[in-house]
Amino acid sequence: MAHFDAAALDLLVDILDAGNLSEAARRLNMTRANVSYHLKQFEQQLGAQLVRRTTRQLQATEVGLQLYEHGRRIRQELAAAREAVTTLGQTLQGRVRLSLPSGYGHMVVAPWLIDFKRAYSGIVLDVAFENRVTDLLRDEVDIAVRVLSTPPDSLVARDMGPVRYVACAARSHVEAHGLPRTLDELGRAPIITSGVVGRQLRLAAYLEGERHEVPLSPTLTSENFLFLREAIVAGLGVGLVPDYVVSDLVAQGEVLTTLDDWKLSIFGMRMMMLYMPNRHHTRAASTFIDYVLERARAQRQTPRSQAAMSSISSMQTL
Repeated sequence: MAHFDAAALDLLVDILDAGNLSEAARRLNMTRANVSYHLKQFEQQLGAQLVRRTTRQLQATEVGLQLYEHGRRIRQELAAAREAVTTLGQTLQGRVRLSLPSGYGHMVVAPWLIDFKRAYSGIVLDVAFENRVTDLLRDEVDIAVRVLSTPPDSLVARDMGPVRYVACAARSHVEAHGLPRTLDELGRAPIITSGVVGRQLRLAAYLEGERHEVPLSPTLTSENFLFLREAIVAGLGVGLVPDYVVSDLVAQGEVLTTLDDWKLSIFGMRMMMLYMPNRHHTRAASTFIDYVLERARAQRQTPRSQAAMSSISSMQTL
């Protein structure tokens, strides 16, 4: 290979990130024909096809994908080098784009983000609260946090701890209807929980190594966990939610739990931090990752209030 065009490699990264020539042209402020011409020139220069063209999208060939990964790493290294020079002797700066699940993000992570911003005022946090599965590359997300059963092979997954679902109800509901004492009773109860449109919800329940499944027919579902919390407090049914949604209400005795010996799960049992492999993180992103993992680790090591737990046990006799 007599000559390797670094600018063309950079263009290939932009094209594949965009997904099609028209979007790449828009992002680069070029004509579609110009983008297509430079791509063809690069392929002729290398003597290999880099992209398979379809009517709506582009797909990298094996050679194109290898070059794309090299190009992204080079771009990230250059960005990190520029950042190191720019921030030398200055306050840590940069931007971190996050995608957090709505309930966990608002109820658990939000105070961590505020504390982080106080400590690192120069770092810009761009935070989205959403529950859908995120394409980190397409959405240009640096870090996502999700509830998972198993981490995806295509991403780096850092464990932030277990997700423990609780079956719970307001005192008013318990006094009027009681609490389900078995999985079968739970399956017949008016359930308040998060859900996915068009998908039959099934509860996975584990006890002494045995796994059971319970089909659910909720009376109320929402992706907004603050709303689910209000519905539980209003006595509309039995909540099936992560413990952090109602932990303070349980400690205060306003909400009672049942089936506490069971491990319950709907969407997964681990909270995971996800990011792209082979990505050279900026100092801002690396600092944020370490900070959040440390906060999650500290939270796991904080023992549950024994007083709260004994209070719960005594109240379940209602």
